[in-house]
Amino acid sequence: MANRLAKEKSPYLLQHADNPVDWYPWDLEAFQKAAKENKPIFLSIGYATCHWCHVMAHESFQDPEVASLMNHTFISIKVDREERPDIDMLYMSVCQMLTGSGGWPLTVIMTPEKEPFFAVRIYPARPDSDERHAGTYPQYQGDLGNAKG
Repeated sequence: MANRLAKEKSPYLLQHADNPVDWYPWDLEAFQKAAKENKPIFLSIGYATCHWCHVMAHESFQDPEVASLMNHTFISIKVDREERPDIDMLYMSVCQMLTGSGGWPLTVIMTPEKEPFFAVRIYPARPDSDERHAGTYPQYQGDLGNAKG
């Protein structure tokens, strides 16, 4: 079943239109829903030719278990950095300030008011999927709780 990205024009967003993640494009509807449901925003920024964006899509966003966790915990927004360089530049700066580095895919967790409180370059679903990044989405919930205070 296609998500809201099926209506978009960006090749990158269309690549995610059949993910089980309930993706939103960057629009008012997503932020209003997050505020109404009191959920944080999971912002994922990438581009169509990004190798690691495809890896993360395959290992995480196409995984029904990960998608279920994301759909329950967040309002998820997918952004094509080539279509919205303004959003990419802003949140890449946030990631670099918070972590000392950046890159794609970029994941930022923020409030419905667009206030970021967590950023990371890539976050694999399982610890064995990418040895360079030890976190996992279940661990991520603990990280998220700690970040929110």
